[in-house]
Amino acid sequence: MPSPTALRQELRFAHVASGARIAWARSGRGPPLLRAGHWMTHLEHDAVSALFRPWLERLGRGVTVYRYDERGCGLSGVDDVPPGLASSVEEIGAVVDAAGLDRVALLGISGGAAPSIAYAARHPERVSHLVVLGGYSHGLLHRALGDAQRAYLEAQARLIELGWGVRDAPVQQFFTATMIPDATPEQAAALNEQQRRSCDGRRAAALFRSRLALDVRDEIAAVRCPTLVLHAEGDAAVAVESGRELAAAIPGARFESLRTRNHVPLAGEPAFDRFCEAVAEFIGPGAAQVDGRAFTPRERELLTLVARGCDNLQIAAQLGLAEKTVRNALSSLYTRLGVDGRTHAVVRARELGFS
Repeated sequence: MPSPTALRQELRFAHVASGARIAWARSGRGPPLLRAGHWMTHLEHDAVSALFRPWLERLGRGVTVYRYDERGCGLSGVDDVPPGLASSVEEIGAVVDAAGLDRVALLGISGGAAPSIAYAARHPERVSHLVVLGGYSHGLLHRALGDAQRAYLEAQARLIELGWGVRDAPVQQFFTATMIPDATPEQAAALNEQQRRSCDGRRAAALFRSRLALDVRDEIAAVRCPTLVLHAEGDAAVAVESGRELAAAIPGARFESLRTRNHVPLAGEPAFDRFCEAVAEFIGPGAAQVDGRAFTPRERELLTLVARGCDNLQIAAQLGLAEKTVRNALSSLYTRLGVDGRTHAVVRARELGFS
């Protein structure tokens, strides 16, 4: 049961073509940021987790965070569609549509990076920004591996299949120790529990194998949105070179390493603060753009007042302008935003983070 300190979130459901339900949640305030499905999620556990609750609370100060459970995980349903790039991209699209998001920033963490890249490449009109953390363009099965390395990966998959889903299972602890080696006991326990609650061993093994087989190298060049690639310097789960390789392949991408050994930066370490700052700076109101151009200071003032529900007279009074001047300025701004009136403008301004 959620504790009294559980994060406040709005929980809903979407559906994919098979009819399977996809659970998704929303929290925070500001421009929309969708966290793509990644390793072993559970929306309700997120809200009380010592690992992800601090993430959601900190990011939620400046952005509206959307996230979901992959099919077969957490609160989502299951179907006969095997996990992989196609199913992951379909899930992103289902949540974007269900949430009514015309454009959204995507956050792809680890195995969620490749589906985020593919969605951005295939639907450039729907993605405003792309942020990747600990990601890679192609999984280990597409790299030069010896027989011993391939046997080791298969052994891990079999261990997951046979030993997953048990409280305090050593299999889960193995992945936790690899992903967050500097975790506090509470943070490590949170990831162990997240993995245990997310799905059974058969599903977990299928997801593990699907991550190894991901490959979006043929789609990367089609990404056109501003992209920020972040990666832990001492990441033992995904080597930092994979992050540099990814950033070099995405046109115009910016790369930044984080001073941590943890695959996912943890609350209490400087890398966590830097990660949250970098995301806020990258997609926040000050960085908001439409048609490739940033808003002028006057446009930002207008958008802030529109987002607050002010009418033309109120805006004119606050800015010291004639009402006709405000009316003309808003008309031009509405055209640029692609909206046909005040109601839609309010929604769009809030999506962009003005309030």
